[in-house]
Amino acid sequence: MNGTFLLPDAEWLETNGLGGFALSTVSGVNARRYHGLLVAATTPPTGRAVLLGKLEETLVVGDERFDLSVNRYGGRLHPRGDLLLRAFRSDPFPTWEYEVGEVRLRRTFFLVHGEETAVVSWELLSEAPGPLRLEVRPLLAFRGHHDLRGPETPCDPAVVREEGAIRLHPCVDLPDLRLAHDAASVSETFFWYRGLEYDLDRARGFEFTEDLFSPVSFAWDLSARREATLVATLGNAAVADAPALEAAEEKRRRRVEGAGSDRRLLRLLKAAADRFVVRRGEGWTIIAGYPWFTDWGRDAMIALPGLLLATRRFDVARSVLETFARYVDRGMVPNRFPDEGTEPEYNNVDGTLWFVEAVRAYHEATRDDAFRRQVYPLLVEIVERHLRGTRFGIHADVDALLSSGEPGQQLTWMDAKVDGRVVTPRAGKPVEIQALWHNALRTVALYAADLGDAFTAARLLALADQARESFSALFWDEKAGYLADVVAPDGTRDLSLRPNQLFALSLHRPLLTGARARRVLEVVESRLLTPYGLRSLDPAHDDYRGRFEGGPAERDAAYHQGTAWPWLLGPLVDAHLAVHGNSPESRRVAATWLAPLVEHLFGPGLGQLPEVFDGDPPHRPGGCVAQAWSVGEVLRAVLRTGA
Repeated sequence: MNGTFLLPDAEWLETNGLGGFALSTVSGVNARRYHGLLVAATTPPTGRAVLLGKLEETLVVGDERFDLSVNRYGGRLHPRGDLLLRAFRSDPFPTWEYEVGEVRLRRTFFLVHGEETAVVSWELLSEAPGPLRLEVRPLLAFRGHHDLRGPETPCDPAVVREEGAIRLHPCVDLPDLRLAHDAASVSETFFWYRGLEYDLDRARGFEFTEDLFSPVSFAWDLSARREATLVATLGNAAVADAPALEAAEEKRRRRVEGAGSDRRLLRLLKAAADRFVVRRGEGWTIIAGYPWFTDWGRDAMIALPGLLLATRRFDVARSVLETFARYVDRGMVPNRFPDEGTEPEYNNVDGTLWFVEAVRAYHEATRDDAFRRQVYPLLVEIVERHLRGTRFGIHADVDALLSSGEPGQQLTWMDAKVDGRVVTPRAGKPVEIQALWHNALRTVALYAADLGDAFTAARLLALADQARESFSALFWDEKAGYLADVVAPDGTRDLSLRPNQLFALSLHRPLLTGARARRVLEVVESRLLTPYGLRSLDPAHDDYRGRFEGGPAERDAAYHQGTAWPWLLGPLVDAHLAVHGNSPESRRVAATWLAPLVEHLFGPGLGQLPEVFDGDPPHRPGGCVAQAWSVGEVLRAVLRTGA
């Protein structure tokens, strides 16, 4: 993506398949605590720590010094290396080109897949006009990626010299960082860089100043040789390995993208999808979003069909399902794995039902009957535990619909809390949970019949039929012309217009068809659809918040109260094609909804899709820079519509 240097605040992302990543801006200024050139997953895929924060680079032309770096201090940028930046591209790796008079210099950066290793290289693109020197000083953070380093944070700046490398161990609870280099000289001069400011943290209502330290600097004589390389690693990679690592990584990425494809959009989406697929133990999992989420059950199962089935990575998809299956407890898939690697949390009602749907989608795509036989007993256990009751009041009611909820718990995907208060209370019978439950009952009944378990098949089909009848009577509101969002335990119906009712139309076995389905689709399209996704609440509602901004409390109050979500375009496309038929005209209409997100991918998104956008124009992006279900569902929708 050439020309993106015109968007200096845009954020680029590199990942390594372990949960580690690198993230910063095109200009080079770090704007949030999560920015860094090596954010390592010390207990993959969790335990992330910002080790190498950034590099301070200076090009010395004769006697003149030109800083290529950018920092923010006291509300001002200094130095201003961005003014020397002439080009940026992110394919296949983040690459910058600087111009200083007649001197042109290219910097290339990438992470090595399967390693905690960052490789930075510089190449002189012009002739050296005379003495030409590159000086590079690494700025280190060595702290958890949610934290900030202050003057009181202990560190030991000891430097250990090795052959062709420097080894640093500033903190007892974090691993060594090895800096391999081919520099002409190394200087062990220690500096603190005090008071760096992170503008995006300030805007999000967090502490935003940090002190970084630097115990060493490197220098290369570019008039003697045109290239320089620095490798930051937790392993033993050397500078001599860099060319082979770069070639292997580019080959791997082209293979993932499908090099033979003539559709640049699909290659870009496949590359974006690959960022979220990471190791957990001996298997695979899916990171929900960068830079702050780990692997969440709900997000992983929603994203899996787009990230892995649509891209035909079937072996990885099976591994992800097996990974989560190992953690099923009391009939529930984990909601999330915490950052510090403690026991998984199970506070959700939908993640397990999405797991059943992901299994169904996987089997439909692969016809992997061996896996279906393997997972079938677990699916039966899941259904039985939901029928009898499990955590958080989750149980099937006498009407065969699924009820859930306990005071203070937020169990659906609309899960924000402010000061202990659930912002979008949905205890009782949320509409999408009934759609997922009905779908799960019919899926497991079909598997039971195919595998010769006639009793279970008949029982679950009867329950599914009962649930469908109960749903129609309980959720439809003729006057409003759409479905209730949730029915409370006392029978009160919440008729707030939200996108959750789409799943009654879009899933494999819909709960709503015909004229009622058309009415739901019409009202959702007319009142919730934005250029970048579906609003989470009708703008006419008194609680609608059209801006996702401010501090944590303000943002959480808007998170599901009007914020637009790109991932919901996937079920919208499914519902539209289910209601209007899978005709070329229907696909053309649905494809128009995806066009603005495609533009975002090729422009300010730098090949990624964010978590959310404002519900109000101009629909600014917010939340995570890169979100798994945004990418997965848009990729799946692009393939369905031919966008």
